[in-house]
Formats: sequence, structure tokens, C-alpha cells
Amino acid sequence: MLKALGWTAVEPPVEEEKCIILGVPHTSAWDFVISYLYYTSVGGHARCMVKKEMFVPGLKWILRAAGAVPVDRKNASTLLKSVIDEMQRPGVFHLALAPEGTRKPVRNWKTGFHLIAKETGCSVYLGYFDWKTKRVGRGQKVELTDDARADMKRIQQLYEDMHLTGKHPERYVTR
Repeated sequence: MLKALGWTAVEPPVEEEKCIILGVPHTSAWDFVISYLYYTSVGGHARCMVKKEMFVPGLKWILRAAGAVPVDRKNASTLLKSVIDEMQRPGVFHLALAPEGTRKPVRNWKTGFHLIAKETGCSVYLGYFDWKTKRVGRGQKVELTDDARADMKRIQQLYEDMHLTGKHPERYVTR
């Protein structure tokens, strides 16, 4: 299906049991579809956070099958704790998320993934989808320090250096 849409899967899935895969640039709901098709096509199964309000009868089972984890976005600490608890359970858990936090243009990306990674000891990968070249991948592993702000600045620079194009380019801002 990914190839039928003209996309090329660049890398295999992450081999580690636990990881976070960032998805940038997040400018369209189609980013989820492309990411899902990519990761399943290379043999991976990623989980993602979805607002709990979406888990309604009829849609709930589809979201669960696609790897969605329901979260309460009204309380950031509860949201992070629930994701950390999920990641600490036995088994493979690859969490895909968009550090931008929205499909609108934002300069200050969210650092919740940093806290999750530090609390769980999991790795972080710079996943991407480039709508100009139609290439999608899990990206390189990035080492985190104890300074979330400095790490975010470095991560945004790494993404800027990749020269990615979102489905809606005007919505993508790296810094």
C-alpha cells in the first residue's frame, strides 16, 4: 500500500525492545497513515498516543488495533505517567509521537518524549516523512542528556538540516 501511494520506506524497524520514534514534520492527519503504513511494511508495530475522547464505540477497536494508547490531554503529568507505565510493561513498545504536538506551525516543540525516554531508559529516533521526496523512515538514534531544552534545540537543528517538506509546508517550523 505504501508503494502504491508512491512512498519509499528507508530504514528497517528499530531492533530495541523499547524506543520512542519522533515523527516530523507533522502537518497533516495523513502523516499518521503514512507512518503506520511504513512501520508495518517493514515489520514493526508502533504505538501512538490518541486523545481518549476518540475511543468511542465503533472507532475504539480500530484505534487499539492500530496501536493507539488513550491519553487524557487535560493533565500533562497524568498523560506522561500513563505512557511511562505502559512502556514499563514487559514486551516490545515502540512509541511514535509528534514533538510538535499539533499540525499547526509551532516553534517550541513539546519535551514530554524527553521525560518519557529518561524515565524508561529507552532510545529516541528521529523519524521523518518527507512529502517532497516521498521517503519515510525511523531515522537516526539521538543521544539525550539531562538538559531537555538543549537536546530539543539540537534535535530541531538536526531536523532542519534534513530539509524535510510537510504535506502542508507552511505548517512546518523547526526553530
